[in-house]
Order: sequence, then C-alpha cells, then structure tokens
Amino acid sequence: MSKSSKKMSVIDSMKRPLGDLRISVTDRCNFRCSYCMPGEIFGKDYQFLPKEDVLTFEEIERIVRVFAGLGVDKVRLTGGEPMMRRDLESLISMLAVIPGVEDLALTTNGSFSLSRVKSLKEAGLGRMSVSLDALDDEVFMKMNDVDFSAQRVLDWIETSAASGFSQVKVNMVVKRGLNEDSLLPMARYFKQQGHILRVIEYMDVGQSNGWRLEDVVTAKQMVRRIHEELPLEAIDANYRGEVAKRYRYVEGGGEIGVIASVTQPFCGDCTRMRLSADGKLFTCLFAVNGHDLRGRLREGASDEEVREYIQAIWGKRDDRYSELRTAQTADLPKVEMSYIGG
Repeated sequence: MSKSSKKMSVIDSMKRPLGDLRISVTDRCNFRCSYCMPGEIFGKDYQFLPKEDVLTFEEIERIVRVFAGLGVDKVRLTGGEPMMRRDLESLISMLAVIPGVEDLALTTNGSFSLSRVKSLKEAGLGRMSVSLDALDDEVFMKMNDVDFSAQRVLDWIETSAASGFSQVKVNMVVKRGLNEDSLLPMARYFKQQGHILRVIEYMDVGQSNGWRLEDVVTAKQMVRRIHEELPLEAIDANYRGEVAKRYRYVEGGGEIGVIASVTQPFCGDCTRMRLSADGKLFTCLFAVNGHDLRGRLREGASDEEVREYIQAIWGKRDDRYSELRTAQTADLPKVEMSYIGG
C-alpha cells in the first residue's frame, strides 16, 4: 500500500482545515526553563502523570492512523521533553509508515546521548527542531536551571545535520531582561552554520511562568535588531498554517523565522490539534479544557466512533485566543505547555 493517501478535508467553524497533529508523549522534562517549567513549581515533589494514565505507543499509533484518514499529514512529537519517553524510537518507527503521514518531526532540547541521533534517523524521523535560548553558558544555564551547557546542545544540532536530517531548526524563546542580548549572537552563529533560527515571543502559556506583557520582546523589535546588522527581507510562507513568518538574509543566503503569537496572531490560519500525554485533545495552545479521547479508546470505541468524535470537536472549533488576548484573558487558567506540548 502506498504511504500516500487521499486527503479528506475537515473544516472548523472558521473554515480552517485540520492538517497538523502535535502529540505530547510525556509531561516530564529534564530542564526547568523559567518560561515553561520553573523549578520552584516543578520541584522534586511535583506529581507528574502516573504511567497508567499515559497513552501507550499502540494507542498513539491508532489515533494517528485515524487523524491521517481525516487529512492530517504533519505529525510532531513534543513533551515535556519527548526524549524522556522510554523507547521513543519504537513509536517513531510505528508512525513513520502510516499512510498519509508525510512529515514526522520532533522537538527536543538536545540534551541526550549523541548516539540517539542516529537511532532517531534510522527509526524514520524526518525533521528535528532543537530548543536553544542562548550561546552563552551563563545565560543558557540561567534559563534551563539545571547547569546544562550550550555546547552540548550545539553538538546535538551538528550531529543531527551530519546524520542527514533534511532540516534542523533551532527554537529560541526570547524574554526581556534574560536573553534578549543573545539574539544577535544566535543569528550570526546559525546563519554561518546554515541552520534556520526561529525566534519566539515569550508566550502566556499555562499558569506557572509568571508571564507579563512587559517581558515580551516583540517580533518587530527582534527583526529590527537583527536587520540593523544582518539585513533581512520577508519571504512567503511554505504552506498554509505555517506559524513562523519567514525572512531571508539579503547577503550570504540563509533564513530566519519569527513566531509572534502575542503581537502578530496567526489564529486565522491555524490548522493544529494537540494531543496530551494522557490522551486529551486540545484545539488551541491556550486552551483551558481538553476532550477525553483516551477514555473512549479504553472503553472500546471503534475507529469510526473515534473519527466521528474528532470531527465533531474540530467542526465546532472557534478558538482564536491570540487575536482576542487582553490583560484580563491572559490571566485565565490555561493548561501548562509541558502538558499540552509546544
């Protein structure tokens, strides 16, 4: 059977098609980044999901097959830190052969044994995004809060590129007063190395990161700062629903992306659904409540019943949190990024 399959179009109430699925395979992480899992909250006594509540690989595979039948062709594994999930390569090998899944990607902090890069590639992983918020160890360690050096992440990035991954993107969350001065050094370095840097506005995901609007370095400010030294010009998106605005370096080639969900919302083209580690479906990164898919699976629902459940959820979807964000809505209770996935 061909890996490709005829795409079905599932449309939400605002005419946005379902095209992407992000899967949090674990709510655990070995970093304690201040913008995601601050150590003072996610300490040694924090209660993560018990093993029995987490979706099995077989359950995830079944869910992805249903989603692929609904037209989803992009699947990304997230966390927490997805590499914390034991035998992740086995799941990747299961998902990589599902008809209709054309883009299988992973987001990681790149803190694991370099031998894992080869095993991920051999399992069938197509693309990788690596989180790195600074080149300077003092700044980076202040952000990850576990004394992990930037060089070890850089080694992971270069090993990934050398291992034949078609694309390695580097994600940098920029928070005012913490790592904004790392913006230009990061742009210079990854332009030279030939990797795409994506700079990300500090977002109000979850309740624990102490988000304030004044801590946001805006996309315009970031682009202006880079453009002053490394001239940029805007280029078109690769596809509908791409979250990063793309810019090309005028001199010497290369590309940079800017994700601006705070100041330049892209809700109108959002094609993503998210699946938490314990099997809840979320139609927005900033959602308050999820829909229990795991319960239906374990109660014996058929694939057709699962498909109808997903269609019903997406069909009623009207989320556009970032377009409606105010100082008041930013304080509403939301699920943590480590639970729902980035």
